[in-house]
Amino acid sequence: MMKKVVVIVIVLSLIVSYTILPIDTSAKTIREFEAEVAKYTSELEAKKNKVAKNDKEVATIKEKIKSIEGQITKAEQDIKNLQKEIDESNKKIKEKKAESKKIMEYYQISNGENVYLEYAFGATSITDMIYRMSVVEQLTEYNDKVMKELDQLIKRNEQSQKNLASKKEELGKLKKDLNSEKEKINADTASLKAAMPGLEEQIKAAKQQIQDLKRMGCGTNESVQSCTARYYARFVPQASSGSYSGGGGAISTPSANGFYRPIEYGYLTQGYRGSAHMGVDISSSNKTITIYPIASGQVSAKYYDYYGALVLKIRHNVGGRIIYSTYAHLSSWSVSVGQNVSAATPIGRMGSTGYSTGPHLHLEVTSCDWKSAGGGCTWAQYQRSTMNPASYVSFPSSWSNR
Repeated sequence: MMKKVVVIVIVLSLIVSYTILPIDTSAKTIREFEAEVAKYTSELEAKKNKVAKNDKEVATIKEKIKSIEGQITKAEQDIKNLQKEIDESNKKIKEKKAESKKIMEYYQISNGENVYLEYAFGATSITDMIYRMSVVEQLTEYNDKVMKELDQLIKRNEQSQKNLASKKEELGKLKKDLNSEKEKINADTASLKAAMPGLEEQIKAAKQQIQDLKRMGCGTNESVQSCTARYYARFVPQASSGSYSGGGGAISTPSANGFYRPIEYGYLTQGYRGSAHMGVDISSSNKTITIYPIASGQVSAKYYDYYGALVLKIRHNVGGRIIYSTYAHLSSWSVSVGQNVSAATPIGRMGSTGYSTGPHLHLEVTSCDWKSAGGGCTWAQYQRSTMNPASYVSFPSSWSNR
């Protein structure tokens, strides 16, 4: 009977443990871990190749734009020259009209449809008539020829002007399209380059994780989570109530398994939304308020992230299971990596470092970590391992004690 009771108690304790600790148990093995790192490395090479290709395309486009700008400059000069020719032609037209008018007046031919005939039949002899008819014919042909040539010149110039204006417009549109394409490629390159430092950092961290796991004695096909939990359970203090000492203001009864709010007084500004927001944001009327661990544990990492935020991470032992808490945007920190801390140990102060719109604390809770030595996961796995901090810590809309 006693044996039965013990078994039931053990089973119940396990059920309670799993209910309180929503930890992702889909851990990878070192073999799978290595495959994921190889995949990341391949992705990085692909990005680098894409950047190189983009740079080549941009260089080609720049050459095309330079050529087009030369053509536009030439077209503008041609339009100016043509306008000069048109102005000169118009001047000639006026001169020819004046010249023609003078000739007509000289022969007393200024108006009327019968003037030519009157002039021809006014001859005093056959010779004079022939001469006069020849003059009329030549004058008529001359006027027709001059006016026809001038009319063609005007039309030709006007068409040339239209063609050049059209060409200039087409070149301008082509230049605009090329600039747009160049901007698009440059934006793609900037995006790739912006992501690459993070990706390179992830690969470096992941390779270090593999070394750490092997150093810890994890087997190739062993669950990374099981191995890290077994290894760190020996070094990380239990997250339990009643084990805290030192100052740190108004510690109340812990939420569960020794978890506390990270500041004495404050309010929640943003809740957990999975991959959309992997933790909770907390602020206070005191924008430099002291930050404390949410439970006893061991400082596992501290660093500046890609955006310049001060980040601190703590490894916690919860009933033999290892979880991590992350504290971001700190203005300062007051602990070192490897140091054991309690919930009453000041670890830093609230700030607004990195990608932040104002002083606050961004708090995450995960079942593994990608930056802590032996954290046991890649960045992608870390993202999937996030848990709602409210599963461990009670967060009312505002509070005045921990």
